[in-house]
Amino acid sequence: MTNDGTRFEVRPMSGALGAEVRGVPLDRMTEADFEAVRDLLLEHLVLFFPDAAGLAPEAHKEFGRWFGELEVHPFLPKLPGHEELVVLDSEQGAKADVWHTDVTFSPSPPLASVLQLVESPPAGGDTMWSNQYLAYEAVSAPLREMLDGLTAVHVFEHPSMPFRGEAEHPVVRTHPETGRRSLYVNRLFTRRIAQLAPGESDALLRYLFELSESPQRVCRYHWRPGALAMWDNRATQHYAVNDYTGRRVGWRVTVLGDKPEGEEPRWPHWSSGTEGDSAESTR
Repeated sequence: MTNDGTRFEVRPMSGALGAEVRGVPLDRMTEADFEAVRDLLLEHLVLFFPDAAGLAPEAHKEFGRWFGELEVHPFLPKLPGHEELVVLDSEQGAKADVWHTDVTFSPSPPLASVLQLVESPPAGGDTMWSNQYLAYEAVSAPLREMLDGLTAVHVFEHPSMPFRGEAEHPVVRTHPETGRRSLYVNRLFTRRIAQLAPGESDALLRYLFELSESPQRVCRYHWRPGALAMWDNRATQHYAVNDYTGRRVGWRVTVLGDKPEGEEPRWPHWSSGTEGDSAESTR
């Protein structure tokens, strides 16, 4: 409910996740508005606000602050005068055309991201999101039991700056608000499963990446300038489709998160001296 008693207009975007929401006063929300938007985010995982209509930078940041403290990114370019507002400009190399969850190389990855597209190409430039609850639930029970006891190492090294991030997180994450479990590995940042031999880790990650990215667990959004999207970084992955010419520019704020939680690891880290390793697994 909004503060005047009318309901937001909510239109699901796919059978897997995503909803378009109209009627939210993003620049003047009340506590009741926030509670309704948060509930919608937990239900749909990614929300699209097509009538945001060029939300001003301060209002964009204030909307993000309803959900928590905003990140100041260590190296991405910022909008002048707004250190929390990252500028993603395709002409400056901002083309994230690999499936990923944001900043999983941090010990406390983001809770959510809020992206407004301020300039879009005449065709193409869509973004896709995938539902990682459904990816986990698609795994057979015996394999889920094993995954619940594993951790994975996530790494990012900047190609031209002295920046490196590394963190170890559960392969299966428990959402702190819904209690649901989701896969928490991604193709861009996840390097290895800590308890498995290299060959085993590579094979299992290939399978999990394909599962995470399957079309039946995806929604796709076609942007219009001024539209805004918000997604739950704890249970989704996303992919910016690089199929366009021209320029694509977005402004993004990121809400700081917490340490991903899951079951305790049930095995020690693999080492090359572990008994019973095959010749192939120690290559």
